[in-house]
Amino acid sequence: MRDLGAGFRYLLKGQRWVARHGKQFGFGLLPGLITLVLYAAALVALALWGEDFVAWATPFADDWSSPWLGLFRGFLTVVLFALGLLLSVLTFTAVTLLVGDPFYESLSEKVDRDVSPDGTAPESDLPLWRELWISGRDSLRIVVRALVWAVLLFALGFVPVLGQTAVPVIGFFVTGFFLTEELTAVALQRRGVRLRERLRLLRSRKTLVWGFGTPLALAFLVPFVAVFLMPGAVAGATLMARELLGEETAGDGAEESEEEGVTS
Repeated sequence: MRDLGAGFRYLLKGQRWVARHGKQFGFGLLPGLITLVLYAAALVALALWGEDFVAWATPFADDWSSPWLGLFRGFLTVVLFALGLLLSVLTFTAVTLLVGDPFYESLSEKVDRDVSPDGTAPESDLPLWRELWISGRDSLRIVVRALVWAVLLFALGFVPVLGQTAVPVIGFFVTGFFLTEELTAVALQRRGVRLRERLRLLRSRKTLVWGFGTPLALAFLVPFVAVFLMPGAVAGATLMARELLGEETAGDGAEESEEEGVTS
């Protein structure tokens, strides 16, 4: 339970950091706004032409009698839009990070320098094109994993009682885990930590990850909120990555003493 609270505090620390660094916050909004426009256009198109797509994809039902034809295709249209919406939530962070890779790399480095006792930040020796390739490849792998979970949970959603109670809760925890992986990847990839090792690190501290990612997943259900929280989420994930790797952070001792005093 303590790790859950610690994860949430990293989320708050990240938001406070960008609030104190207004320029970084402004630059960090641009990728999210670009991604939001693209996703909104895709969802509007799906809402307008989803029914036509379902009709094209199910020619075998053309001769069905009423009302079965309308009910069947109406159900599939709703399922198609729901899957599109779920896919948007799961992939928004990955696409935003890919679009804004230079912005978020710079922001993450500045966070590292600000909190490092010696004022330095780990730097990648790879050229930009190579970093973008690795980031895109790893993001695709994570999206595939997330889609497998999404399809499984969507299917379980039709199970009476379980699908309306436990499945949505599990879904938010799963989404929170994958969101955290994508966000911490900005700092961890710069340190040369590859995807397999990143997943191992996160799985070793699941409650910390859930404390950070699950509230963020809930907030990301509101598109505009996601845009404004992204810069602080990257900053908070950078701070959390330092803890996962056991790196010293300036001010940690004072904060721990203060938290122990409040607890006692």
